[in-house]
Amino acid sequence: MGDVIVARGLEKRFGNLVAVDGIDFDVREGEIFGFLGPNGAGKTTTMKMIQCISPKTAGSLRVFGMDVERQPRDIKRILGVVPQENNLDPDFTAYQNLLIYARYFGIPKKTAEERADELLDFMQLSEKRDVLIDRLSGGMKRRLIIARALVNDPKLLILDEPTIGLDPQARHLIWEKLKQLQAQGNTQVMTTHYLDEAARLCDRLVIMDHGKILVEGSPADLVKEHAGTDIVEAERTPAVISCLEGIGVPFDAAGDIVQVLTDRPHEVVRALMESCSHEKVMARPATLEDVFLKLTGRTLRE
Repeated sequence: MGDVIVARGLEKRFGNLVAVDGIDFDVREGEIFGFLGPNGAGKTTTMKMIQCISPKTAGSLRVFGMDVERQPRDIKRILGVVPQENNLDPDFTAYQNLLIYARYFGIPKKTAEERADELLDFMQLSEKRDVLIDRLSGGMKRRLIIARALVNDPKLLILDEPTIGLDPQARHLIWEKLKQLQAQGNTQVMTTHYLDEAARLCDRLVIMDHGKILVEGSPADLVKEHAGTDIVEAERTPAVISCLEGIGVPFDAAGDIVQVLTDRPHEVVRALMESCSHEKVMARPATLEDVFLKLTGRTLRE
């Protein structure tokens, strides 16, 4: 499979602020690729440059072999965009929203009508075909926004927080539909603050901070490399810290707990319970969230 997106030395500046700092990445055809990072990391700015709505400051960026500066209209024609905010037109029904959006791509009326009905069925919204937007639930609106992004049969789907604010049932339905689209050959680029979502959907991802890419790889490989297979957690007390230091086990202090990243959880648990006489110990599999916090820290970002 070829590369859908190729970025080399990609940079974006706003005055003296470096939002994206010379990053390199490739997105392969047919994969789901994720951009993760705390607020202000540069991931949304990168997505906007891919969409050709924010010009790059330096470096190169090509989408399907086309330069984002020289061929923005050609690139936009084959993109589908799912924004974070709900920007559906409240004056129209679900069906009408799709028809009106199709006009931007010059899709013939009959084709647009057929496509709209197909997409409503695909996103399980056929029963809401003639319902005004304000009468749809949050999950229905997100599914309709995804349907709208598919009106022009895009080769590349850009997803900005696709399941933000949704309940578990709605999230899982959208996950199922995104995987179905991938199985049909659709390439997807997404941002999300839900680390379980990224682990479930993304074939590969990058974690960004301060405009730079910190790591790149599959979720499973990143967890194995940066967090081990398991996390052992115990209550953060002077006695536990002293004991861990005494037996030479490296650990991280996080709030009221200490965490040990390890490939040998049973040995660590035994040491805490026997050598440290500590009973409140928990072992669990390491996750992408552990990697994210380890690399970007636990300080709140605004």
